[in-house]
Amino acid sequence: MSKIYIFDTTLRDGEQTPGVNLNKEEKLEIAKQLAKLNVDIIEAGFPIASPGEFEAVKNIADNVKGPVIAALARAIPLDIDRAWEAIKGAESPRIHTFIATSDIHIEKKLRKTRDEVLEQAVSAVKYAKRYCNDVEFSAEDAVRSDFNFLCKVFEAVIEAGATVINVPDTVGYALPWEFGELIKKLKENVKNIDKVIVSVHCHNDLGLATANSLSAIVNGAEQVECTINGLGERAGNAAMEEIIMAIKVRRLPYEVGINTQEIYKTSKLVSTLTGIPIQPNKAVVGENAFAHESGIHQHGIIQDPTTYEIIDPKMIGIPESKIVLGKHSGKHAFEKRLQELGYNLSAEQLEEAFKKFKELADKKKEITDRDIEAIVSNQMRIIPEFYKLEHLQVVSGIGIVPTATVIITEDGEIIKSVEIGNGPVDAVYKAISKAVKIQHNLEDFSLKSITGGTDALGEAVVKISDKDGNYYIGRASSTDIVEASAKAYLRAINQMIMFRGKD
Repeated sequence: MSKIYIFDTTLRDGEQTPGVNLNKEEKLEIAKQLAKLNVDIIEAGFPIASPGEFEAVKNIADNVKGPVIAALARAIPLDIDRAWEAIKGAESPRIHTFIATSDIHIEKKLRKTRDEVLEQAVSAVKYAKRYCNDVEFSAEDAVRSDFNFLCKVFEAVIEAGATVINVPDTVGYALPWEFGELIKKLKENVKNIDKVIVSVHCHNDLGLATANSLSAIVNGAEQVECTINGLGERAGNAAMEEIIMAIKVRRLPYEVGINTQEIYKTSKLVSTLTGIPIQPNKAVVGENAFAHESGIHQHGIIQDPTTYEIIDPKMIGIPESKIVLGKHSGKHAFEKRLQELGYNLSAEQLEEAFKKFKELADKKKEITDRDIEAIVSNQMRIIPEFYKLEHLQVVSGIGIVPTATVIITEDGEIIKSVEIGNGPVDAVYKAISKAVKIQHNLEDFSLKSITGGTDALGEAVVKISDKDGNYYIGRASSTDIVEASAKAYLRAINQMIMFRGKD
């Protein structure tokens, strides 16, 4: 199997993500985790950029063992000097120098001729070789470069001593078949290319960075430059986790040394320290990558995970898949979660609980375990509904007297009641008390949030007493706290009736 070298540039190109600014300690922490991930090369940064960047790169070179530590430098002696000063303490240092080779960059940005660019590229490689045996040369914007000129540059820098040549798709312009063909043609036309490792560096402007990287591998590339979570300039770089898992899952005939069980941990660390959240539907490491809400999918996953998962989550360091309970979920997933929580309901109880679950799911984005426990807790306290709440309307606000209208049925008879109160719950309780006409005392009322967020499920608990001093408790939960309060109150009254009648 061909060896594919993984060149991680999270700490260099990834840090160029707008809004990201890692300090010395944060960069070292990520570098140490990349070493645990077992990447082959860590591009630690661009030392000439600032004194802080120089210190961060030097700190990594001096303290991280295992991977090659690379530093970026323009094809300028001053940059190369600074890069070497930063990485000379590394076990395996590499100087990575670059210059643009496309006509648009040469003319508009560099304001040079092709011959001048060629001479500068060769001089830079020779200068870097004075310090370091391992020298990588990148032809910036290679994809949009004249092919014959690109071949000429690569031949010259290889002759000058480059050990790696990099073919960047700097602006993410290539299509997969085009990029693969470019790598193939370079392998066929650069006469001394067998002396070096051929690398690729793909940007994601058209969402094709991973596809282009894989196409390059199939056509002979031996090193892939990528970042954790696909961070980088503009739309980012090829995401390492996607490339690695594509090779692993599809069993492509290439060897990569990555410890895949460290992928998720590395992804989370990078996200935390950079402050760039991972989009939920991000391939491999997104929150939803192993989450299932659809009832059909959940049923399949419960029967056999491979029905809908091509990656075992444990392979990347996630303990297990996630069954997300929401409005699309089916009874199989709901029942399985109940069993995991320790509830064994009868068929009748399950049917009623599932009905309540669906009603709540229409109001909430995601149902939590605490939501389920509240539903089941209510369901397992089945009390006959001597009085049933059919309608509830409350008018309340600043400068408005709280008014509650309730419609309650008793053995099919409709009872309507309207009352005002000191607040919406007080008005509701007065209206219910007037409607039921049963002697009782309200002893206690409490309301608490049992889930988080603005759509939290609130649980109301009501304690009432009869004329003999016996207590009865009613509980109810809802995302509407006034509704929960009303239902809890009626439940307490119904419980009192169940035990002593309507006297």
